Amino acid sequence: MRVVYLHGFASSPASRKARFFAGKFAARGVPFLAPNLDQGKFPEMTITGEMQLVQDLLGETTEPATLVGSSLGGYLASLIAARQPAAVERVILLAPAFRLYQRWCEQLPEATLERWRDEKTMLVYHYGDQKERPIHYEFLRDAQHYEAIPDVRQPTLVLHGVDDPVAPISYSEEFVAERPGARLVKLKSGHELTDMLEVLWRETEDFLYGGGRATD
Repeated sequence: MRVVYLHGFASSPASRKARFFAGKFAARGVPFLAPNLDQGKFPEMTITGEMQLVQDLLGETTEPATLVGSSLGGYLASLIAARQPAAVERVILLAPAFRLYQRWCEQLPEATLERWRDEKTMLVYHYGDQKERPIHYEFLRDAQHYEAIPDVRQPTLVLHGVDDPVAPISYSEEFVAERPGARLVKLKSGHELTDMLEVLWRETEDFLYGGGRATD
């Protein structure tokens, strides 16, 4: 087994969840990789660019990987799993940001969207750098070309907070309802899930080692 962890938007491989999972898998002797998805070029980041990075990593060996993705990384993991089923054995999604393009358009005021389009960049808070950084409008333009809820068929575990204001749990409910190989665990938490780390690991451990099934 090898694990590839995909961090969230404006985050990094040094995030709390990434470091937590790295430690847990290291204790089991499992190869763990958490790439920097924006490749040090956050303003130019797009879904297409991130997907290419991960697909290249998966192509370095014939052994299928388990993808663990948080928020935007969860959406990215689901896109890759749907497109490269032979390269992905299992999927673990933490508050996946399904319907990415739709949610950005819903959450940003029309005036902000227009200004972002006209001025080409918009400042957003980068959690990894702990400061505001620009993101190019191409990020949103690129995102509209991808399916809102990818057709993942691998065994999938979804862990999602019921009080998530960023990525509504209803999207994960929709994802699981249409996929017999997927299971949703609802947590009394918000979007970050950092208050549920041990619960995340317990569910992950059971999914991967306790028979390996995602279904009840």
